[in-house]
Amino acid sequence: MTDSLMKAQMDSGENYFESSELKDEQAVYRDLLFQFNQTLPSKQQEKAVLLNKLLGSFGEDSYIEQPFHANWGKNTYFGKNVYANFGLSLVDDTTIDIQDDVMIGPNVTLCTGTHPLSPEMRLKKAQYNLPIVIEKNVWIGAGTIVLPGVTIGENSVIGAGSIVTKDIPKNVLAYGSPCKVIKTIE
Repeated sequence: MTDSLMKAQMDSGENYFESSELKDEQAVYRDLLFQFNQTLPSKQQEKAVLLNKLLGSFGEDSYIEQPFHANWGKNTYFGKNVYANFGLSLVDDTTIDIQDDVMIGPNVTLCTGTHPLSPEMRLKKAQYNLPIVIEKNVWIGAGTIVLPGVTIGENSVIGAGSIVTKDIPKNVLAYGSPCKVIKTIE
């Protein structure tokens, strides 16, 4: 399978199997991530240069605390004025879209990749991915896990420690395991 076909399959939501070419490409992004995490916190310009190489986009006035973890980096798009606290983990095997003015608490995981329920397929290392969208002005509390295929609506707040398994509408407070809407934000 060609590299472009493999990447298209990774974004399709269908099962695929990693290739040595994908692992080689991924190593380039992991090296950039390592460099970012080893850069002194005071070296803001150097960190910004690395993030612009690593991520699909990194909006103006956005900031990521170290340490930061990602499967790729290149599949994640940061809008403007996004703040991500330490311990952000991105399983970005397909697109993660983090829109403007989002705040992400410490130790949050955004996970687009998953594996089939079939034991036979898991033995073959099958995987599939579903995109995540975090709309404008969302606040995600500490220790939250957002699972594949989820969209969190504009202006919503996700309480700390939540496991977000389904879409969350805009303008709500939601929390829990699984995450549920608690109330509308006026």
